[in-house]
Amino acid sequence: MASFIYDSFKEYMADGTVDLDGDTFKIVLLDGTHTPATSHTQFSNMSGDEVADGNGYTAGGQTLTNVTWSRSDGTVAFDAADPVWSNATFDSAYAVIYDDTTANDVLVCLIDFGGTKSVSNGTFTVHFHADGIFTLS
Repeated sequence: MASFIYDSFKEYMADGTVDLDGDTFKIVLLDGTHTPATSHTQFSNMSGDEVADGNGYTAGGQTLTNVTWSRSDGTVAFDAADPVWSNATFDSAYAVIYDDTTANDVLVCLIDFGGTKSVSNGTFTVHFHADGIFTLS
């Protein structure tokens, strides 16, 4: 589950700035120097903390696939296929999902890995929670 949803995303979701069904969402990995804050609004607020380009990682992150919104008994879940980086060598402490379609790349949510995770010439996977990336109820 996401550690938190950015404050601005809540507003943009309500006012239609973000099209939950039609926009393209991406996930980026951030290093341990990042200081999470719900007040961040756009990708440029944290791009300096992104994992270095190369070694299995591409700057700007990767597009989420199989994005779904589902509803069950008053709870709505946002989910996608688990993103995978192959032949990777890097360290990451956080993942951030952002809306790549909107102006300024609006931030959606942050996932805190609970410490720096390392991969060396292997596969790095962000495993989303079985209930989804986040839920709203």
